Amino acid sequence: MQDVAPPSRDVPQQAQFLHVLSRDAAEAAFLAALDPRPLGVEEIGVDDLLGRVLAGDIAAPVDAPPFDRALVDGFAVRAADLFEASDAEPVRLRLNAEVIHCGTAPCLPVARGTATPIATGGPIPRGADAVVMIEHTEPDGDGIAVSRALAPGSFIGFAGSDIARGQTVLRKNTVIGAREVAMLAAVGLDRACVYRKPRIAVLSTGDELVQPGQSLRPAGVYDSNGPVIAAALRENGCEAVHLGAIPDDAEKLAAAVHAAFGAHDGLILSGGTSKGAGDLTTHVIAGLGQPGIIAHGVALKPGKPLCLAVCDGKPVAVLPGFPTSAMFTFHELVAPALRKMAGLPPQSAARVTAILPQRLTSELGRTEFAMVALTEGPDGPVAHPVAKGSGAVTAFAQADGFLTIPALHESLAAGTQAAVTLFSPAVVMPRLTVVGSHCIGLDAVVGRLSEQGVSARILATGSQGGLAALKRRECDIAPVHLFDPASEGFNTAFLADGMVLIPGWRRMQGIVYRRGDARFEGLTLSAALAAVLADGDAILVNRNQGSGTRVLIDRLLTGARPQGYWNQPNSHNAVAASVAQGRADWGMAIRPVADALGLGFLAVADEHYDFAVWQDPRDHAAIAAFTAALAHSERDLRLLGFDLR
Repeated sequence: MQDVAPPSRDVPQQAQFLHVLSRDAAEAAFLAALDPRPLGVEEIGVDDLLGRVLAGDIAAPVDAPPFDRALVDGFAVRAADLFEASDAEPVRLRLNAEVIHCGTAPCLPVARGTATPIATGGPIPRGADAVVMIEHTEPDGDGIAVSRALAPGSFIGFAGSDIARGQTVLRKNTVIGAREVAMLAAVGLDRACVYRKPRIAVLSTGDELVQPGQSLRPAGVYDSNGPVIAAALRENGCEAVHLGAIPDDAEKLAAAVHAAFGAHDGLILSGGTSKGAGDLTTHVIAGLGQPGIIAHGVALKPGKPLCLAVCDGKPVAVLPGFPTSAMFTFHELVAPALRKMAGLPPQSAARVTAILPQRLTSELGRTEFAMVALTEGPDGPVAHPVAKGSGAVTAFAQADGFLTIPALHESLAAGTQAAVTLFSPAVVMPRLTVVGSHCIGLDAVVGRLSEQGVSARILATGSQGGLAALKRRECDIAPVHLFDPASEGFNTAFLADGMVLIPGWRRMQGIVYRRGDARFEGLTLSAALAAVLADGDAILVNRNQGSGTRVLIDRLLTGARPQGYWNQPNSHNAVAASVAQGRADWGMAIRPVADALGLGFLAVADEHYDFAVWQDPRDHAAIAAFTAALAHSERDLRLLGFDLR
């Protein structure tokens, strides 16, 4: 209600505010009486998910990408053929008799000295371990001349390198935006369960109010509060039902308030909170239900006339009549409760300054936007670059925002204080940051943790990357599975002074192969290794350097470098997919991944997947909560094929 003199009529009089509370006291009392929480769950289609809040974790039913694919237009090649290629002495390769496009399965392998034309997104044929860009080639008779040497894996997006089958891709309480919609679509999901939006009724009160679009009468003012409150409700995850304005008439107001209260999950009114002849609203809401009015008068400027009530479990707020006061009090004291009812996180600033933990390179001459995930470091926020390639949708899902590298900069140095533009003002730092080796069992533990209200972020860097981040105090927990040949044990030998291990679980690592392969089927591990290493046509799919699995593979090979050794995807799922789909013949992965794809398995090591932490952690309570969640996840872990120790 915009302030004008109220009409003279016989109405209840309010001599004073009931009791003026401080801002914090009013908020505490309101939240305690309301105990806001989500109101229910509904399943809706992907086209209607924008802005909604997930009511449960979502795990990927498939790998993404489902196969190794080209990231550029060019030619699928063997990197070893181009070891000596240069502008001065290009290497000639003969073209194979097929062209691979998106959606076409390769028929011919890439033999030594040959290349197959391939379009961006096309499946990598057997034998190829890199893609040379078309810009680095020239036609040469029935072949091409290549002027650029390549490393194995160049311009290849490996199967499962973006999303691994069984990986938790979206977590409960995630607010769905365009990035999250892309995540769901990328794994073939067209529906999701979300929290129901609270339906909140909006009523303005006052004889002077005129609805926008109508002619303004003498002594009248347009009702700006109703529309702006409705818009603010929608911004905070609610379904707003704008019911217009009610004059200062006791009977009409009571009827409108009772009807709106009964049909909705909450009610917001504006006007009628100050003492005076026009103050009817508080008398009406006092009779709606228990406990009733919680605060009438809050020590705010502007906003003292605010009235907060909880009636039979529903929030009721009467905001001041001036639009500025109404919106200030709404965002300060009402919106936080409604966001909890909608399942939304608290709001935060749209830009933060954060420290880069590592050098971030860029291509000179081009402005680059680097997506980052924020964690809490010893000197403030830390911006971890999130980079999986241009085809990766999880980069968006993991990132909180982006920083800009100007066109005339080749890099941003480690330790740089960088401005991060947030994707959403709702970004909140996690209480726990987990950096290191990823395992689908970890998703189960973090899911338990989130049920306790402890937020956690997982950044997969490999065991050694996790230990390095922990040493810099840029994370709280580093999952590791590193084998120490000297002690014949796992993980302990790699800890720095002051670090300790939280025992995790055991998982069996082994050689995976296609069932029926005579080089493996029915043989012992040593016999199978001898057979496959003696076969020059057998192709290995290795693992990335810095991973615990790579340590085990190198120990088995004892210096041997079989074909495919430099093919280095960064996940167990990518290894299994490469073997199952025939691009490689063998590799190393954990048993649950092999079982999921029906692969043969030769056990190598019953490894220990543990969690390195500091003896003096940043958040003792959060670490204790993680330990408890780990203990309570035993059943889930066993179902996934792991054993707690």
